[in-house]
Amino acid sequence: MRVALQGPDTLVAVEEAYAGRKRLAIVQSCYIPWKGYLDFIDRVDEFVLLDDAQYTRRDWRNRNRVKTPQGTQWLTVPVQVKGRYLQRIDETSVSEPGWAERHWKTLSHSYAAAPCFEEVRDAIGGAYERVADEPRLSVVNRTLLEAIFPLLGIDTTLSWSAEYPGDGARTERLVEICRAAGATEYVSGPAARAYLDQAAFAAHGIDVSWMDYGGYPEYEQIYPPFEHTVTVLDVLFHTGREAARYALRRPVEACEHA
Repeated sequence: MRVALQGPDTLVAVEEAYAGRKRLAIVQSCYIPWKGYLDFIDRVDEFVLLDDAQYTRRDWRNRNRVKTPQGTQWLTVPVQVKGRYLQRIDETSVSEPGWAERHWKTLSHSYAAAPCFEEVRDAIGGAYERVADEPRLSVVNRTLLEAIFPLLGIDTTLSWSAEYPGDGARTERLVEICRAAGATEYVSGPAARAYLDQAAFAAHGIDVSWMDYGGYPEYEQIYPPFEHTVTVLDVLFHTGREAARYALRRPVEACEHA
């Protein structure tokens, strides 16, 4: 998590405000997620991948959208699902060889003309090479995330939910992870407002706050009209070293110190 620094007095105030504080979020892993997911990660000190949760079909776990000359297109990692209705995300296996090479070819063809494609090509292309023979969807997702972090200046700690003890359901499980991780604040996605039991967190002295996905600035995409809800790779290919300004809603000073 990064904050804006405008002078020594501000730095002292920030250090005092965050002394002994730890912000944590818990979310399922996603395949090359949209910029809001990376912004969410950047807002917290530790981001727990909730991959001991049940795998959901036709969701963001194994697919995302890219822009192409023909319009928006899905890129989907093929996984084994037949007869595995209750499998966890971290139990879900890739089902076809060659998928990573196909995805990278689609990305290369679609974004070769983007202004900053060459700037980030090796970092992203290298990550696809590393996951080409990886059998576990969870590891594919995490490896690609970790390749994106340095390009956006993200230094948040990533961990697996399975690393933390507990077997509660829904809110109880989230509280268990927060307590085990030493979190003082749980940051939740906005959709959870409908079911999250905030009193359960308060009972253990854990504050709850909500992620807001509004206010991302637009940038020039090579295939208009502009679309926010595509993979964060779109931001990187178009804006390169300036990507944090468009994907992470940090103050200007924070971007300059990233």
